[in-house]
Amino acid sequence: MTAFDLAHFLPYRLSVLAARVSADFAAVYARRFDLSVPEWRVLAHLAQGGDVSVREIHARVDMDKSKVSRAAQRLELRGLVSKAAHPRDKRLVSLSLTDAGQALMAEIAPLALGFEAALLEKLPPAERAALVHAIDILVKPA
Repeated sequence: MTAFDLAHFLPYRLSVLAARVSADFAAVYARRFDLSVPEWRVLAHLAQGGDVSVREIHARVDMDKSKVSRAAQRLELRGLVSKAAHPRDKRLVSLSLTDAGQALMAEIAPLALGFEAALLEKLPPAERAALVHAIDILVKPA
């Protein structure tokens, strides 16, 4: 039997990498815009997909519904997100960006793209393409 080596176990390494990258980017938007990771993720998904429910964000982001709900509540209190009855299912709440939320995302988007570019610049171009391709394969549902 092959010895188990956590330092070379791919799921562990991917988890460590994801946590590190998320924390590094969170430092950018937390300091400048006073946003938590869940708040950033809610804003980003609303900016990308328009009006969505807490349930839809939960499914897309793999974040607890309670975290999504609390983040949405804080964002609503800051005037960045509005809530309304979901058009197709009245049991759900539909979230959307306010004008202030859209303006904030317009400020954050260039920072996010710059952060991504700096991260990818650590790799040669061929390895960047290979990494993006590998991630595309691995994130597809089984």
